[in-house]
Amino acid sequence: MHPIVYHIVSGQSFFSGIGLLLLAVFAATRSKPIFKRVSVLAFCVGALAIVLSSTAIPYWFYAVAAIVTLAWIASRSKQTWRRKATYAMAIVWIIAGVMELPYHITPKLKPVQRRGMAVIGDSVTAGLGGDETSETWPAILKREHHVDVLDISHVGETAASALKRVKTHDITASVIVVEIGGNDILGSTTAAQFEKDLDKLLSHLSAGDRQVVMLELPLPPFFHNYGLAQRKLAAKHDVLLVPKRVFLAVIADGDSTLDTIHLSQAGHQQMANAVWRVVGPAFGKIP
Repeated sequence: MHPIVYHIVSGQSFFSGIGLLLLAVFAATRSKPIFKRVSVLAFCVGALAIVLSSTAIPYWFYAVAAIVTLAWIASRSKQTWRRKATYAMAIVWIIAGVMELPYHITPKLKPVQRRGMAVIGDSVTAGLGGDETSETWPAILKREHHVDVLDISHVGETAASALKRVKTHDITASVIVVEIGGNDILGSTTAAQFEKDLDKLLSHLSAGDRQVVMLELPLPPFFHNYGLAQRKLAAKHDVLLVPKRVFLAVIADGDSTLDTIHLSQAGHQQMANAVWRVVGPAFGKIP
């Protein structure tokens, strides 16, 4: 994956975009013509970086930020309220960065007594295109870390079909990892329907004394609603949300996928390592 594409899809471009907007604000306060050109360029690139990042900040805040930004642009020709608009512009985008930052921090799990976990996933987890010697990442976790793993993954799984499949299993694991949503985004599931289906799935999984961990989806540009649904429901059901850069870092490696999405054997090993860095502390010291 190209570094620029990774930077955008991982959501990191949201922060670099904010940095460029702040540079634009600062440069606009300078009097030399070169700073004016820098301000315009920084603003255009920064705004584009933010839009393409598909960062799932609530739309009401985007609306406020857009109004403040337009007010700042308009104020550049009106000396009387330029200072206030400049301060407002800087403050609103700094707040945006502070709001987003927690979603880029890997969550911490509490220690558990039983070395058991369940995995709910689609073809990224179930595997696709392997042979009889291939191991999926849940199987690798079981072998390498001596954890009892219940693998409830299936090719083509969506949030709705995952719920039906999960209901046929008796889950006693203390830790549950959810890797679901890619087929909803790539298929015909609307964001509204995805939210309803995921709500039911997480409600079922979070019942009882369990720690549910969900991998946040790397989002194509303009797919904010799917990310908003994940974040809203993670908070509602007390689900730990793993930053999308964790998942993306695996599939971004050219040797880790068969077709840019489905994992090769090397990819399954990388995914197992990435997931264990998240869930391993729950089971004791990571080997």
